[in-house]
Amino acid sequence: MFNARNAAIAQAAGTSRPVAPAGQPIALARARPGQINYGSAGTGSVVHLMAEVFAASAKIDIAHVPYKVFAQAVTDTVGGHVEMLFSSMPSVWPQVKANRVRALAVTSAKRSALLPELPTVAEAGVPGYEAGQWWGIFAPAKTPKDIVAKLYDEIQKILVAEEVKSRFVAQGAEPVLGMTPDAFSATVKNEIAKWSKVVKERNIKPQ
Repeated sequence: MFNARNAAIAQAAGTSRPVAPAGQPIALARARPGQINYGSAGTGSVVHLMAEVFAASAKIDIAHVPYKVFAQAVTDTVGGHVEMLFSSMPSVWPQVKANRVRALAVTSAKRSALLPELPTVAEAGVPGYEAGQWWGIFAPAKTPKDIVAKLYDEIQKILVAEEVKSRFVAQGAEPVLGMTPDAFSATVKNEIAKWSKVVKERNIKPQ
C-alpha cells in the first residue's frame, strides 16, 4: 500500500552563493571537474544514489561528502561549506521556506505541486532523469487479501482528509492516491532492480 511519495529537491545552494538557473551547477561542474561537492545522508543512502545517477547522466564529476547526521549536511549547505545538497523534500523544506536554502530542481518526472516554479532535473538539462524518495505501508506477506483491501480503502480515506493533506504539505511531502497494493508491489520490485543496478555500475561500497 502506497502511503506518500515526495518530490525530492535535486540540488540546494546557500542563498549567499551566486547560483541561479538549475542548469548552472552542471556547467560549473563541467568547468571544474571534481571540485564541486555535494552533501548527502551517507554512502548508499537514496539521495547519494540519486546524485550518482545525476552525475553519470549529466556526464560530470562531483565530489561526494557523506554525513552521518543529515541535519549537519543541511546546515553546511546553508553555511556555504558544500556547494550542493541532494535531499528529500521534507528534510530541506523548512530551510527552503525560510529562504536559507535555494531549491534548484526536483528529481521527479513532473514538477512538484509544492514548488511548481521549479524545473525538473530533466528540464534543467539532464533528459530522462527521474528519481525520488518514497514511503509506504507494508503488511506481513501472508496477510489475507481481504484484509489488505480493507486497509487500502481505509488508508485512501485518511489520505484525502484535509487535516492529513495539510500535514503532508507542511512537511513538503505529496501523498500519492489510488496506487493499489499490486501496483505498489510492482513499484517496490522496480525500485530494487533500479537501485541495485546503480550500486553495481557506480561501484558503491558500504561504509
